[in-house]
Amino acid sequence: MLAPAEADAAIAASLAPLPVERRRLADAAGAVLREDVHAERDHPPFDRVAMDGIAVASAAWRAGRREFRIAGVQAAGAPPLRLEDADACVEAMTGAVLPPGADAVIPVERIEIARGVARTAAGASAEPWQHVHRRASDSRAGDRVLAAGTPLRAAEIAIVASAGRAAVDVSRAPSVVVISTGDELVEPGAPLADWQVRRSNAHAVVAALRMRAHASVVDDHLRDDPGQIAERLAAHLARHDVVVLSGGVSAGRFDHVPRVLEELGVRRVFHRVAQRPGKPLWFGVAPGGRAVFGLPGNPVSTLVCLVRYVLPALAHLAGASPTPPLAVPLGAPWAAPEGLTSFLPVELASVPGAATRAAPRPTRGSGDFGSLAGTAGFVELAPGRDWRPGDAVPFHAW
Repeated sequence: MLAPAEADAAIAASLAPLPVERRRLADAAGAVLREDVHAERDHPPFDRVAMDGIAVASAAWRAGRREFRIAGVQAAGAPPLRLEDADACVEAMTGAVLPPGADAVIPVERIEIARGVARTAAGASAEPWQHVHRRASDSRAGDRVLAAGTPLRAAEIAIVASAGRAAVDVSRAPSVVVISTGDELVEPGAPLADWQVRRSNAHAVVAALRMRAHASVVDDHLRDDPGQIAERLAAHLARHDVVVLSGGVSAGRFDHVPRVLEELGVRRVFHRVAQRPGKPLWFGVAPGGRAVFGLPGNPVSTLVCLVRYVLPALAHLAGASPTPPLAVPLGAPWAAPEGLTSFLPVELASVPGAATRAAPRPTRGSGDFGSLAGTAGFVELAPGRDWRPGDAVPFHAW
């Protein structure tokens, strides 16, 4: 069996990034950038007023002046006014150009205005470049402000917009199908026999994908019938970039999926990973480079394998730069058994004056998905070690 890190490497080596497409900025949120973005001009493009107040020459303040004649008002977006006289000031608004001749801003809270004169209050000051966002202090024209491989979230969208880009090159969104198998599964709301269970895994997987900005997701349910599995899988493989199966990948009499995938020309890369839960994980590549994940059918195993392997694979397909998981301190001792990496559900507990810690919340088995409610994700514990409180461990968020 592969170790989890070896499974990661095998998945990454088997998949190539999806094609690039041009997308309008308004439609780019959640996509992964496939080009570098450079600053359109200096940022800020001028010495920028950082607080409402009066713009003055600091030399006049150092010379003892505490009253300033108001020579004008500098609004944001208006051409700059020039401060001509040392005894004068310009009322300046946040975001405005600092008037030439001024090099400091005294905040409005530190002044009183009457009859066209601004008088400074006790505690006021006017040091050079006080409350001024200096030109090019963030970036210079032509600087790379975003690198290819960056996911476009709110902050990154703002950076692209500030660079004057109305459209950018991003990865095409992957088309994903989520498939559950099993005669025992019944859709919520439908009549249920005593020997059947609700179809929940697929709904959890679809929800997790959509919450991670994967909008092009459909789901399907297949009976334990090799003929139907073969027919529907062939159709999905022709239509989707990624196939995520839940169940049917172990070694039981009705676990038909691995054999059907082989018959459809899907090359098995690995089957089984040295981990708990989720040991029966199956991964392969279909003709055309399509990724196929066979997740174990037990609900906890399904979600763990989805977060640990499928979501990073989707990021790899999108061309995203790899990011290691966040390390958090463990909140309680835990003995990891020999031979298998442990994925342990946790709550994130915050204590005043201390680092946030991962408090273990073990389930009663890989079918006990009800125990996951309220957990934030799971930590990854290397095998054969007694982990102590405070040990830094990789954390994977649901």
